[in-house]
Amino acid sequence: MSGPRVMIVEDEAKLAALLRDYFVHAGFEVEVVYRGDEVQAALQRRPADLVVLDLQLPGKDGLDLCRELRAAGTQPAIMIVTARVDEIDRLLGLELGADDYVCKPFSPREVVARARAILRRMMPQAAPGNGRITLGPLELDRDAHRVRIAGEALALTPIEFRILAAMLEQPQRVWSRTQLLERARGTDFSGYERNIDSHVKNLRRKLRDRLGGRDPLRSVYGVGYGLDSEVLAVGSIDPLN
Repeated sequence: MSGPRVMIVEDEAKLAALLRDYFVHAGFEVEVVYRGDEVQAALQRRPADLVVLDLQLPGKDGLDLCRELRAAGTQPAIMIVTARVDEIDRLLGLELGADDYVCKPFSPREVVARARAILRRMMPQAAPGNGRITLGPLELDRDAHRVRIAGEALALTPIEFRILAAMLEQPQRVWSRTQLLERARGTDFSGYERNIDSHVKNLRRKLRDRLGGRDPLRSVYGVGYGLDSEVLAVGSIDPLN
């Protein structure tokens, strides 16, 4: 059985080769792409489970590429790897749908470990009680990893999906950033609490766009985030075991 497929998008040949060697040693299938404007065609030829994406690329900027992949509904996880350390770039990358962000210089072992953690979070979890959760027009199917609003599919990133699932499971609860981070990203790494704000903001925008401007998420100052059940009060949660 073949391992997960990772696409490394990096124009520095030595760094790309180093990452490739570490991923291959860890059991991944690896493809290296050196230009941003060649990524989409490469993904069409051979889809990947994870894209390790540099930002400063010839042909097309990494942030533009991230935006286009998510806008097209492309589902591979995206890990941004870059020398840009500005907070604006960090948050912008996550708002555009990146699943993780690693700054250069970095340890190749850490990149591989983070990649494994991302892919673990993306895998369907076959556990008792998994199934569908519905609240008003919103339906989340854990097994199919699918969200529908009024019967129409809503494209979410893996992290957004897990945030929404947590809130639907306990609609009266207010979640701290740390708690949502643990649910959405796992406990493998710490120090990224504020990054959850970007994912919640992106999730809120997607939900509002489909709910006629109504906002089903609430922010509690100094605490965190929760679900505004009154906005979705047309039904009740009904987990199917």
